[in-house]
Amino acid sequence: MVLVLKKGASEKDVQLIKKKLQKKSHKAGVNVKKYSGKIKLKEDPMAIQKKLRDEWG
Repeated sequence: MVLVLKKGASEKDVQLIKKKLQKKSHKAGVNVKKYSGKIKLKEDPMAIQKKLRDEWG
């Protein structure tokens, strides 16, 4: 979404854009804490990451 505020805009236009911005900023996010500890790994995460990065080089 793009909101354009042109130079010389009236106070009414500024207030209208402020209201639109406030409405959009109240989106509900994703609760990532519900996934915490769900994956059981057999190996250290840092070791897995190092292996994956070594494959690239």
